Amino acid sequence: MSQTFFTLAIQPRFNETDGLGHINNTVIPVWFEAAREPVFEIFNPSLNLAEWNLIVAGFTIAYTAPTNYGKPVEVKTWISRVGSSSFEVAQQSWQAGKMTAEAKTTLVHYDYAVEKSVPIADVVKQALLHLTGG
Repeated sequence: MSQTFFTLAIQPRFNETDGLGHINNTVIPVWFEAAREPVFEIFNPSLNLAEWNLIVAGFTIAYTAPTNYGKPVEVKTWISRVGSSSFEVAQQSWQAGKMTAEAKTTLVHYDYAVEKSVPIADVVKQALLHLTGG
């Protein structure tokens, strides 16, 4: 079954370029976070920070090719795992038909008032499962 994913188009900015002429390796994680916004909206449709209910538990990234200034980048985002209170977001950046980075982020449904993880509601879990493609 094919994956269902979100995409975000990014035009790299000159100031994101490092001394080697590539997009700096600290920039792509920021792009990936921006591309996770549709996932955030599943949990918090208004994106109201006073009602924020997610926390990052882990993030890994692999750079597979240089990303360059002057060419658009597409970030693909999908859900790769759903648990009872946590889930994993998989992402890739693509430029000129070539994957330049891939990452996985573990997010936890979190209650900041009691500083504990909380189960993901069934309706939210179903929305996340729809983004796994199967």
